[in-house]
Amino acid sequence: MERPVDLIKDAFEEKTWHEIHTTDSWRVFKILSEIVEGFEKLARIGPCVSIFGSARTKPDDKYYLLAEDIAFKLTQNGYGVITGGGPGIMEAANKGAKSGKGKSVGINIDLPFEQHANPYIDSDKLITFDYFFVRKLMFMKYAQGFIVLPGGFGTFDELFEAITLIQTKKIGKFPIILVGRKYWGGLIDWIKEEMVSQEHTVSLADLDIFTLVDTSDEAVASIVSFYSRYLLSPNF
Repeated sequence: MERPVDLIKDAFEEKTWHEIHTTDSWRVFKILSEIVEGFEKLARIGPCVSIFGSARTKPDDKYYLLAEDIAFKLTQNGYGVITGGGPGIMEAANKGAKSGKGKSVGINIDLPFEQHANPYIDSDKLITFDYFFVRKLMFMKYAQGFIVLPGGFGTFDELFEAITLIQTKKIGKFPIILVGRKYWGGLIDWIKEEMVSQEHTVSLADLDIFTLVDTSDEAVASIVSFYSRYLLSPNF
């Protein structure tokens, strides 16, 4: 008996290219199949922390090594690691989780000529999506916290979506840790000066949504402390 997700995929694949690209309603089946597959796989992974950062970061970069160390230390505290599945910071985090014998999850995105899954993801915990918004849904739903290292537009997208959802109380608060004062400090100063003080587009209290640190110990301690302080359980 076929699973619901397979039936959805079959229905979508039976349509012609013309039908798929001229009828938005048929695209819903593809989107739904990705959501169902993601829920089926990720509901079983246990408590994990998502680690974000640039796909361009090289293995000898200090932030690559820092991400690897953070991931390793998270596994020693009972957490698995979720990444975007690609190279750079993502690879470093999966590598650290693997060396710590913790769960190493990759939520990959299909991008032509740009991203491939790194080799440190557990074979049964790799999912590849076509839609960015479905991929971000999985990050939000199945992570106990976000640890964000230097990255580009994709990293900022994931970071500010999480901040916005917490700010608007669409999701419960969870720890968001920015790693690297040198990288993030200028942005935070600008938020304080322009958005808070000058234009009043956000409140000072909104800055409490995230924490800025420099070291792997600080990043991991922020996660551990948050759940100890509020006595919260994993969200699944």
